[in-house]
Amino acid sequence: MSDDKEAQEDELLALASIYDEEEFHGAEAAQGGEVQVCVELPLDFKVVTKGDKQTEYNVCFLPPLVLNFEFPEDYPSTSPPHYTLSSKWMTRAQMSALCRRLDELWEENQGCVILFTWIQFLKEEAVHYLCIKSPLEVHRAKSSIKKNPDPSSASSSASSSSVAPLDPRAVVLLDPRVDLLPQLLDHDEARRQRLFDGKVFCCGICFSEKLGAACLCFKECQHVYCKTCMSEYFQIQIKDGNVQCLNCPEPKCSSVATPPQVKNLVGEELFARYDRLLLQSSLDLMADVVYCPRVSCGTPVMVEPDSTMGICSGCQYAFCTLCKMGYHGVGHCKLPTEELRDLRDEYLAASADGKKFMELRFGKKVIQRAVEESFSRDWLSENCKNCPRCGTNIQKVDGCNKMTCTSCKQYFCWLCLGVLCRGNPYSHFNNPQSPCFNQ
Repeated sequence: MSDDKEAQEDELLALASIYDEEEFHGAEAAQGGEVQVCVELPLDFKVVTKGDKQTEYNVCFLPPLVLNFEFPEDYPSTSPPHYTLSSKWMTRAQMSALCRRLDELWEENQGCVILFTWIQFLKEEAVHYLCIKSPLEVHRAKSSIKKNPDPSSASSSASSSSVAPLDPRAVVLLDPRVDLLPQLLDHDEARRQRLFDGKVFCCGICFSEKLGAACLCFKECQHVYCKTCMSEYFQIQIKDGNVQCLNCPEPKCSSVATPPQVKNLVGEELFARYDRLLLQSSLDLMADVVYCPRVSCGTPVMVEPDSTMGICSGCQYAFCTLCKMGYHGVGHCKLPTEELRDLRDEYLAASADGKKFMELRFGKKVIQRAVEESFSRDWLSENCKNCPRCGTNIQKVDGCNKMTCTSCKQYFCWLCLGVLCRGNPYSHFNNPQSPCFNQ
């Protein structure tokens, strides 16, 4: 009995020294504990959802198998540990097969401590032993409820479930009413981040070596820079209103930081500005969105197709989307562009008495707006061109004919207003078939 007791304590001590607190912790009231075992997956392992459209997701980590155990008094000399095996993503049939294999390993090593052997098998051989292949099929919650109320019938690979009995020590942690896929993806993301945080990276801006926990990794391109450099870069861009330009600093890389990454690196005030400007720039690109013309409001308003009436949800103002004045039904706008120019010319050519008369007739503010807007329209027409993507007025000051829109950052040709590709915008001017070849 004393030899068994000593062997049990030595084994628990060894497990505590090999695995961290998240992977193993001993029981307080008995000789036992819990081990979380992360199974090793093949390279390029995928999970797939079945439904109207099949979607595949690459994963490196799946939720761990949980081995709860307790030592009887005559372990390891005579009896094996009492245990249960549980999982969020395996079926009960698959875990029953693993329990049978754990029993076989005990029979082969009876009289010796067995937990480390069990853990290594579950970690390194479980996927191969169960013939689990990529992609692993994951059923959505509704499918599980309607077609597979027993989680043990929802697997892709346990062919022995129809002939082998289910082991009472196999426990299914998955609630069939809950969608499994988000849990798998969240766990994979958390484990990837934990692995990233422990590695050392060299920042491509300041060339300092820092742990991943102090770095930012762009999702699309996987380029890594330290958070200090990226925080300064993001703050400058947001203050300048360039919320569409929070991209990877690597030359010719178009990866963009995600909103959670931006929020993690700038203060609440700057992130609120970033969030507001990002929404506004997105709305500006939508043809069916206009803004309430009241200076004190400015709420975005959705407009029905082929309609010129907008009703602000904030202040309930009904206005014409063409002239931004109060809605006037099917009647013409009072001062379209052509009339503004005529009104300006007539006002500027009028005598002092004529100007007073026109100000009384149309209103001084209307006259001033006609003069200002007409001159502005003339200047824009003569000096600017419209971005082919968002319609923003762009003036060319100098440089080549490859232009970048200051609003939506679209590349376009100044000569023909054609949209240019982001990867190689100058191919438009190098292609002999292009109307702007060599220009």
